[in-house]
Amino acid sequence: MILGASGFLGNVLYKELSPYYDVYGTYARDNVILDQNKRMFQWDAETETISLLLNELAPDLIISAIRGDFSAQTHAHFEIIDYLIKFQKKLIFISSANVFDVFTNYPSYEYDKTLSESVYGRFKIRIENALLRLPNSLYNIVRLPMIYGHNSPRIKELKILHDLKEPIEVFPNVVMNVTTHDKFAQQIHYIINRELEGVYHLGSKDLIHHKELVYEILKGLELENPIFKNVYNSNEDRYIAVIPKDNILPKNFQISIDEVVQSSVKLS
Repeated sequence: MILGASGFLGNVLYKELSPYYDVYGTYARDNVILDQNKRMFQWDAETETISLLLNELAPDLIISAIRGDFSAQTHAHFEIIDYLIKFQKKLIFISSANVFDVFTNYPSYEYDKTLSESVYGRFKIRIENALLRLPNSLYNIVRLPMIYGHNSPRIKELKILHDLKEPIEVFPNVVMNVTTHDKFAQQIHYIINRELEGVYHLGSKDLIHHKELVYEILKGLELENPIFKNVYNSNEDRYIAVIPKDNILPKNFQISIDEVVQSSVKLS
């Protein structure tokens, strides 16, 4: 069961996994098309308990790709954790590089200490810590960097800002890794198929400055004379990168910065 299957990442996962597994999904807002899909269930974390849906569908694996109110999400995830323990099922929790946003002097690895100064990062850490107290077989924590790729929200935003001749915010001192939604879906499929356990960092194997990445993507899209707004959070390089060290996927499930750029500039 994919929580948030109508969202960008949830929908990519739904399309990737549906041909191979018995997949169900949730969506929050009224949607005429999804209402007619017998595999999609309307569920709003802010007003409804997830327990009823878990009891009805009895999923063996839950993938959490929901967004929205953090306190409602937290409550839902603690209900899910009770379900995991009771029935010995599994959760794949999609987390973020933001769980390390205090540590800016180096990239972060899977079992490094988490610490965040952002509300978003602290929310993710709270769920992660609850999962880390469980047996390894009951969860995966997958941490993502920024996601690009063909027709992704970030690429669409770049095109719109360029067309409107609006400034594009770039962070010249931020060193990061990235990925694409397609590679992410393939990696999750592999993790499920091989019944892998524990924490995974699903970012590219190499690093790049944020401004350089955006410049390369705009060049590949042939969007000329962009207007950049340089944002400096510090005078020195800041790392916001999740690098795999302990749990490394096979080479065909890894991705490089060049591959992210090429995927992002593909023609429709």
